[in-house]
Amino acid sequence: MLVFPAVRHPRFFHAILALALCVAASAPAQTADNPPVAPDKASQDKPSQDKASPDKTPTAPAVPPAQSQDDQRPTTIRVFTNEVNVVFIVTDKHGKRITGMKQNDFRVLDDNKPAEVRSFRSEANLPLQVGLLVDASNSVRDRFKFEQESAIEFLNQTVRPRYDQAFVIGFDSTPEVTQDFTDNTEKLAHGVKELRPGGGTAMFDALYYACRDKLMKQPQSGPTRRAIILLSDGDDNQSHVTREEAIEMAQRAEAIVYTISTNISGTKSKSDKVLERIADATGGRAFFPFQLRNVADAFAEIQEELRSQYAVAYRPADFKADGHFRTIEIIASDRKNFQVRARRGYYAPSK
Repeated sequence: MLVFPAVRHPRFFHAILALALCVAASAPAQTADNPPVAPDKASQDKPSQDKASPDKTPTAPAVPPAQSQDDQRPTTIRVFTNEVNVVFIVTDKHGKRITGMKQNDFRVLDDNKPAEVRSFRSEANLPLQVGLLVDASNSVRDRFKFEQESAIEFLNQTVRPRYDQAFVIGFDSTPEVTQDFTDNTEKLAHGVKELRPGGGTAMFDALYYACRDKLMKQPQSGPTRRAIILLSDGDDNQSHVTREEAIEMAQRAEAIVYTISTNISGTKSKSDKVLERIADATGGRAFFPFQLRNVADAFAEIQEELRSQYAVAYRPADFKADGHFRTIEIIASDRKNFQVRARRGYYAPSK
């Protein structure tokens, strides 16, 4: 029969028993009411999160509930105004500009209904935003250099530093910005000199692009005169937009378009009528300098018109922010002797 040491040595037995009881007391109880729980794999994969009890006061400022990116953006309040601003020119029946006229010398119709005139003034010093669009297709190659020189002289005489801005676009089959908005006439002259003739003619595309992507995206700090000077033969053969779509974009940009024909045949062509249509619809004027020396004269007249104009602000009788086109007609009291040239309408904002 074997004899255990504990039997032979009672003190040793009691020491072993006491040690076993201590180990058992330190282990967590595993009963039927409190079985061991296996770790959750999903919780192992999640990143650690704040486990602070809601009863405890946090040491950092409380974080508000998570917001979406749209909720965190500042709220934008869109306010629609029913006041319309129009800049216009008055000429006699021979085309000579008339100055010194008063508010009572005109009446304004908006969508064929009388409008309430809020202000009327003579404007000779409005800041200008001018786009020079030069046809650089093969059809204008013969007189291209002279037209470049005339355009540079126009920009030098028109653009005032720290006040006006202009940009230069040359176009053949596609428009190309050779000088973006600037008040630096040297940079503008360089942009004109960079133009090289060649290719087809996408005039409507160039006008559409200049109004939508340049004028409409250029900020204005106050009342500004927007104008496009379009130098072309009017013979469009590669545009993706139509003539009327280009005109609509000019109207949306509130830009007056002056056209200078490069046709040297001595008679107005079908393409010249296209240039007339564009100028007339935007309140501009079409020039037909059949001789080279008359190109500079056309630029000079445009410059004078941009500095001699009237501005009227009015409220339509039944304005609706529905996005529709509304006609504008400014009528001189003496219609026999005076003619008013202004944009033909505008697109009301849409809600």
